[in-house]
Amino acid sequence: MKIIHSDELINNKNHDFYKTSTLENLENVAQIIENIKKNGNSTIIEYSRKFGDGNFVSPDEFLVSDKEIDEAFNLTPEKTLKALNLCAQNIANFAKEQLKCIKNLDLKINNSHLGHKIIPLEKVMCYVPGGNYPLPSSALMTTIPAKIAGVKEIMLTSPKIKPQTIVAAKLAGADKIYKLGGVQAISAFAYGTETISAVDKIVGPGNKYVTFAKKYIYGKCDIDFLAGPSEVLIIADDEQNPELVSADILAQCEHDKDARGYLICFSEKFAQNVIQSANKQLETLSTKNIAKISFEKSIAIIAKDINEAIKISDLRAPEHLELMFKDADKLFDKFSNYGSLFIGSNCAEVFGDYCSGTNHVLPTNSAARYTGGLSVFDFIKIQTYQMLAKQHSWELSKIASEVAQQEGLMAHKLASDLRGYNEI
Repeated sequence: MKIIHSDELINNKNHDFYKTSTLENLENVAQIIENIKKNGNSTIIEYSRKFGDGNFVSPDEFLVSDKEIDEAFNLTPEKTLKALNLCAQNIANFAKEQLKCIKNLDLKINNSHLGHKIIPLEKVMCYVPGGNYPLPSSALMTTIPAKIAGVKEIMLTSPKIKPQTIVAAKLAGADKIYKLGGVQAISAFAYGTETISAVDKIVGPGNKYVTFAKKYIYGKCDIDFLAGPSEVLIIADDEQNPELVSADILAQCEHDKDARGYLICFSEKFAQNVIQSANKQLETLSTKNIAKISFEKSIAIIAKDINEAIKISDLRAPEHLELMFKDADKLFDKFSNYGSLFIGSNCAEVFGDYCSGTNHVLPTNSAARYTGGLSVFDFIKIQTYQMLAKQHSWELSKIASEVAQQEGLMAHKLASDLRGYNEI
């Protein structure tokens, strides 16, 4: 981990700290998508074999069977099953409370009705990565909010799917579970094939190829957002335990070699203590081959005070933001840009990854400047309506006719005038 002073950042918006990963123009991804769009299942089988995501013989094998689901439950230890159930309960409880915050609206004006209805999406696909690690937690995080929102059909897919991921998908309420991954999975569910239904929305994290595929198919169906490598930013004062800080940083660094941990603190001594603690923890960490590379590319920033730390943090807009300093519970409202916020040293970021109830599918690449993480709101649509009384319609026609006249849209004016203003 490199130590720098805040002066390097305040007046240099091109510093590596602010840089975000980019999706290069992966022409092979576009070609894969177009081939699957044209040829369907046969091309999915071809690419799945080529990329090692599945040695399918026929499209019938794409879907996880009831027998495989039963086997997955039998292979999952009771302790793991209990933990997944508790995670699912907490995630569902949080999603239910979120949904209560938005309701149908019916506004009465002059005997007219204007309002909106909350309508769940019809079909969604939840993508769960299956690369370096199995991620049953992502099956819970993507599927449960969709279920709570009332989505009619939820399909989940993951390459090289593990028993615990199948179990999590079933516990979460997925209607169908598939063994497809990568670009071919995104393509199949965006456009549909002979045996796979096209969906209205695709959500969930993935590698750069999956992310590029989501970008490519956006418009054919909706997506959550384009996610990049995982990251955490921790603001810690000298009173904190360096061991806790370093452990939370390494928890992000072990995701992959492009993941990053950022520390904003107020003395070089504390930064050095965190680095020493991390190096000691890396000695026995089974994932150190990945975590060490990521940690060495991470950055510790020495800020002058908390106000400067807040400014730097908001400019970076991190995926995960941990506040580990005195009076964090009184100052957290001063932060505006983050995917998910963890206030106080009791709030390990990994609790948000797994079991506290908030979602771990979050914006990266500074996208937290304009969007939040995945939630129950991603699976509903708000549709407005109006039912106007005759008098109200007549009053509105006066306004609409004038605006239409100014815009030169004379059919608009005619449609308005016929409601009574000029009594044509």
